Amino acid sequence: MIKKIREAKKWKLAAGALVIVLVAWGAYAALKPKGAPTQLITVTRGSIVETVSVTGNTTPVHSIDLAFQNGGMIAVVAQPVGSAVRAGDLIARLDTTQLNAQLAQAQANVDVQSADLRSLQAGSRPEDIQSARAAREKAQQDLTNMYGSVSATLADAFAKANDAVRNQLASFFSNAETVNPQLTFAVNDSQVTNNIQSQRVAASAELNSWQTELLGLGPLSSTTTLDAALIKGNEHLAAVNALLITASQALVELTNQSSASAANYKTSLTAALTEVSTAITNVNAASQNIASQKYTVSGLQAALDKAVAGPTADDIQAQQAQVEQAQASVQNIQAQIAQASLVSPISGVITVQDAKVGQIASPGQTLVSIISNNDLEVDADVPETDIGKIAVGNPVSMTFDAFPNETFTGKVFYIDPAETIISGVVDYLVKTSFDNLDPRIKSGLTVNLSIKAEEKDNVLILPQFAILQNDQGTFVDLYKNGATTQIPIVLGIRDDQGNVEVVSGVSEGDQVLNIGLK
Repeated sequence: MIKKIREAKKWKLAAGALVIVLVAWGAYAALKPKGAPTQLITVTRGSIVETVSVTGNTTPVHSIDLAFQNGGMIAVVAQPVGSAVRAGDLIARLDTTQLNAQLAQAQANVDVQSADLRSLQAGSRPEDIQSARAAREKAQQDLTNMYGSVSATLADAFAKANDAVRNQLASFFSNAETVNPQLTFAVNDSQVTNNIQSQRVAASAELNSWQTELLGLGPLSSTTTLDAALIKGNEHLAAVNALLITASQALVELTNQSSASAANYKTSLTAALTEVSTAITNVNAASQNIASQKYTVSGLQAALDKAVAGPTADDIQAQQAQVEQAQASVQNIQAQIAQASLVSPISGVITVQDAKVGQIASPGQTLVSIISNNDLEVDADVPETDIGKIAVGNPVSMTFDAFPNETFTGKVFYIDPAETIISGVVDYLVKTSFDNLDPRIKSGLTVNLSIKAEEKDNVLILPQFAILQNDQGTFVDLYKNGATTQIPIVLGIRDDQGNVEVVSGVSEGDQVLNIGLK
């Protein structure tokens, strides 16, 4: 009888619960807005913390091996073997004399580049403009003076070439100034004879033409005329020089002449060659000096124009980049100095101390081993996709299956530089120490680690389930004025709550569709 009563009560309770559920469902159906739009999510601004979540285990702490990242001479050994050390205590330090000098020089360069930036931002001073104008005017006057000496240089070159042909080589020809000059001595090669006689005719024509050109030059000649005269002068000298080269060949083929006669011919030819060579050198020097001075004037004119116009935005931006580069150099050297100190990452006892003052330490050479005061650490394998986000010193939040609703804290104190391949996946061993080790924690417990890798403030945030990712990219469905538009976005870091930083594509207050709503 009692059993039947109990069963009847159970049925009544079940029926009552069913009625409550049906009433609640009916109320929801009655109150639900008809034709309501898809749920919207608003883009917010706030802080986001990227974490790397992995699972590890507590393991007994044996020792930590320490080595210098860079090599060098050990200057200080602060803790001998057996010493008790706290986290952050100096154990040994390399000689940083050279790095300190480099740091001072790099900091001085920052000051110089910063001063240049301030000068650009202030604009050109009147005295700077005046100085630039004076430099340009002096260079222009120097160029004018160079052009002023062109006529004299060409006249001298003509005189030397004319003397070489008509005086020094006078003994080489009869009827020299006619259209049929004859060589006064015999040579073994008839072709050489024909060549020298025709070149003698050409040389006279060149000299006559050159003399006429020089008569047209004067103080009022334009720079264009003088530039052309220098070019023509080189051409005239080339024709005369060709005659002298053939004359040298003729003397090599000389026949039926006494030694005294041959010597006279050679003396005359040597004098002619010297004169023409000097003339060629002088004309070329004048041309090159003018070309160089034109380049100088152009550069100084550009500097003056820049001074008058003042610095552009690009100039200031370029100098800002120089400042940032100089500052980066300072930070790089400071990092090297910091790496020159071997610091204990944990509290413990030094069990091995092989560092000695004056010893040359090699990069990566283990010198110190420390046993932690704590009895346990946490070892976890981090996949290669996340290892780049983690660094020694990152704070870690830990939970244990054995201690529900309790959180423990610690820090990453070691990252294995060598990979471990587990089931074909590349992982890296990461060790975490406890800030305060609870005596209840035992070896072998499963630990859920949340490693704080990066934190950003004042960024745009959306939940992951509002974002669409496919082969074409990353998108959101932007809801505006009753319509939706799919727009591309760029993502930043993610947190372990399912939130994502949005770098670009949307603005604070925008509304997007909750595409993850089921």
